[in-house]
Amino acid sequence: MEPIKTITTEELEKKIENGENLLLIDVREEEEVEQGMIEGAKHIPMGQIPNHLDELDKDKEYIFICRSGRRSENVCHYLQDQGYKVRNMVGGMLEWNGEVIL
Repeated sequence: MEPIKTITTEELEKKIENGENLLLIDVREEEEVEQGMIEGAKHIPMGQIPNHLDELDKDKEYIFICRSGRRSENVCHYLQDQGYKVRNMVGGMLEWNGEVIL
């Protein structure tokens, strides 16, 4: 099994500041995202991911976000097995120091 690529919160923050076009997906639950999300992230709760596969493009890389990085890592394993390009934000929102939108 191929290891999951990762990105740190600092690396992601720099990419956002540089204006890079990123595909961010937040897999936390509704009550968690109400406390703030990274701007531009799309919210798809972890349990809903299989229902949204038709919205994802296998030619693009997606960065997955959760509270600590554990759920998003699980989603990354699942999607990588399906042939998607994925990257996990290590440390999750617990380590995110950048701006959030409510």
